Amino acid sequence: QVQLVESGGGLVQPGGSLRLSCTASGSIFSINAMGWYRQAPGKERELVAVISSGGSTTYASGVQGRFTISRDNAKNTVSLQMNSLKTEDTAVYYCNARDRVSWWSQEYDIWGQGTQVTVSS
Repeated sequence: QVQLVESGGGLVQPGGSLRLSCTASGSIFSINAMGWYRQAPGKERELVAVISSGGSTTYASGVQGRFTISRDNAKNTVSLQMNSLKTEDTAVYYCNARDRVSWWSQEYDIWGQGTQVTVSS
């Protein structure tokens, strides 16, 4: 069993910054991609950013240029630096990781508990 522990959420004013961090622990075999998703009230969960084990990144169009995802493979951590925050960024942010039980196994998703990010004056 793999667990994801998140930190860094909170309340910030528009234009402010937050840094989210997530650490995987437990029976990790080999984590591939790690990323962040978010879900606002009444909205579907959406991809914010994802980073592969090799460092390739993908961002949602609404956050590209403002958010930066990074990771430390040795520590099994992923971070999301969020700058120039907007009220539209308010959501519960979820850490995600993909692992497998062996080299011949299918990857599976692991989810964090979610952390609230509120951007408000």
